[in-house]
Amino acid sequence: MKTEPIVPATLAWNDDGLPFSPPYDDPYHPRAGALQQAQHVFLGGNGLPERWRGRERFVVLETGFGLGNNFLATWDAWRRDASACRQLHFISIERHPLPRADLLALPRDAALVPLAEQLAQSWPPLTPNLHRLSFDGGRVQLLLALGDVAQWLPELVARVDAFYLDGFAPARNPQMWQPRLFKAMGRLAAPGATAATWTAAHVVRDGLMAAGFDAELTPGRGGKRDILRARYAPAFVPRRAPARSASPLAGARHAAVIGAGLAGCAAAWALAEQGWTCCVLDRHGRPAEEASGNPAGLFHGIVNPQDGVHARFNRAAALEAERVIRFGVQAHGVGGDVQGLLRLETSGAGVGAMRGTLHRLGLPPTYVQALEAAEASEAAGLRLTHPAWFYPGGGWVKPVELARSFLDRTAGQARFRGSAAVHALRRANARWQLLDAAGAVIEEADAVVLANAGDALRLLGHPPWPMQRVRGQLSLLPAESLEALPRVPVAGAGYLLPAIDGRAVFGATAQPGDTGAALRDRDHADNLTQLARLGLAPPEAVHPVDGRVGWRWTTVDRLPVIGAVPDPVAAAQSSRLDQPRFVPRQPGLFVFTALGSRGITWCSLGAQVLASVVTGAPSPLESSLLDAVDPARFLSRVVRRSAPGR
Repeated sequence: MKTEPIVPATLAWNDDGLPFSPPYDDPYHPRAGALQQAQHVFLGGNGLPERWRGRERFVVLETGFGLGNNFLATWDAWRRDASACRQLHFISIERHPLPRADLLALPRDAALVPLAEQLAQSWPPLTPNLHRLSFDGGRVQLLLALGDVAQWLPELVARVDAFYLDGFAPARNPQMWQPRLFKAMGRLAAPGATAATWTAAHVVRDGLMAAGFDAELTPGRGGKRDILRARYAPAFVPRRAPARSASPLAGARHAAVIGAGLAGCAAAWALAEQGWTCCVLDRHGRPAEEASGNPAGLFHGIVNPQDGVHARFNRAAALEAERVIRFGVQAHGVGGDVQGLLRLETSGAGVGAMRGTLHRLGLPPTYVQALEAAEASEAAGLRLTHPAWFYPGGGWVKPVELARSFLDRTAGQARFRGSAAVHALRRANARWQLLDAAGAVIEEADAVVLANAGDALRLLGHPPWPMQRVRGQLSLLPAESLEALPRVPVAGAGYLLPAIDGRAVFGATAQPGDTGAALRDRDHADNLTQLARLGLAPPEAVHPVDGRVGWRWTTVDRLPVIGAVPDPVAAAQSSRLDQPRFVPRQPGLFVFTALGSRGITWCSLGAQVLASVVTGAPSPLESSLLDAVDPARFLSRVVRRSAPGR
């Protein structure tokens, strides 16, 4: 998916006092009011709230978020309905979103004001991503896709129950109503899905019918004669790729998560949001004893001039990490700070070139800024000699406390079982059994999530995934040993954190294949050398007296491994393996590993992706990024490279 800079909406008011879009020469809602339009056209036109009653999950897809009134009206109706679905997913696409200040200043119907304030407070930086905003304890989730609807509809992974077609009028915005977009709706539609729209234009009715919808005109309201309603009833239902269809575990509700580090604890939280229970098992007696056991770590996004897969994934992950960690700090007392992070630019690129990249990509200052050395020094509270990328949503956190907060957020739906080493897995009676070294069953579950780093490879029989183990040693000094510590984390070729429990935390080495567990003076020296390159070295007489050694697992493409485990037997008989989405999977078996040195940044989004694959909920990642982290990507690459003609 090729990204484009997000151009915020320019809000004006017409002679009738209605919010108005100058580029499209069209009001955002009719004179009768936004709430009446939402209730009659979109809720009523899709048979809501009746259709979501008694459901576990209900998914709405809107093709124009606009001022957010339809989302707010739907959320309000869900809250007022005692028999509403357990979880409401609302996906909305918007090419020109409002800035936060404009969203907050909009007049609203009194019933929607409290919800509108929550929405504005959660409003994301305007980057071309799929932003997951969570409300009411995760029971209402807004997936906000910022960008062109023509690019986003083919990238969404969801089974949609109701479509709100709410772009500007076809005559004013014909790109929103193209035939291929209606075809994409058919791909996303769940059985019996419905659609509704304010417009009654022939082009819309014809497009819906060509995509498999039965469409009809029904009476409008508030001065509108007709509106359009439709139901998905295709003569032929296109076959969906196995890895992109709803979960084959319909009715299943219990998962065993192996590994209680950041990945495993986050997976339990994300599954609990989807209504699952979990048993989180670890060979250690407490959570986060291995790679997640460092005293503190940092998190932030990245900038890449090409804005390719790595930049997009890391940006999405960093934005989710900011939301989740901020909540953990504020609501669960997790040790950490979300006040920003500086990543020094030591390549020689000047701040002018850095700002040129940001301008070309259209990345907003709420996500990243390019600072001169003097500006970076002011942000850090100490003298820096390099320009820096400043990530306002970055920061540091204690990973042990973050992991435990994930378990706390499950509200009892996850239980931790320590000192439980899993020796093998066995499939029996459509369930998975976890076995100890003697062959006894430790736990039985509908699904298994392998979140135990490299040990997942052993349990899977060493699949052909190019992963490697990397040793890392960080160093610790008493805080007073350094002349000053930064107010926010400073990173580059190495890092230095603010004072953590009276200590300076810095490092870290990266030593592939090294199995040494003991602290080494030469590695402390290497960490001091990295500080010197950042311009932060302590006095020469100071030497670290403590530290920590851990191992992280990475892939050759520097991305995590998240998703359903491929079935090698079925794959050997498959005629289509060139794309991960077509690779057959082992039922109920999933993996979440290879978080490398970015475990804090990646764990929250990765867990949500994992939970969507397990449960069939809408994915918080677009299809192209799902392919990039899918366990089957390695097999698909081999198949493509060996194809005739290459």
